Amino acid sequence: MNIEPLLDALGIQENAARALADDLRTQIAELQSRLREAETHLEHLAITRKTVTALADRLPAVPPDLPQHLAAGGWAPTDSLPDRPRRTGRVHRGAGRP
Repeated sequence: MNIEPLLDALGIQENAARALADDLRTQIAELQSRLREAETHLEHLAITRKTVTALADRLPAVPPDLPQHLAAGGWAPTDSLPDRPRRTGRVHRGAGRP
């Protein structure tokens, strides 16, 4: 009895099964890498949540009153603040500006 055709068929099936196993191992390695990245990202988000929660606990329940020049809707020029001396321009001249 000639079993060569049977052995050839088994060899073909073994090669196909080996190729499939190799492909699946590659996919598993890629998925493990992606899983590690996702878990790291999740850890970073948990740390961020913990940090934000800790900072929020330090904030006052009611925000402090803003100075009048800020409460009016923005930053006022330094020269227009009554409780500060006027700038003289020395800073600009020292930097090579007129």
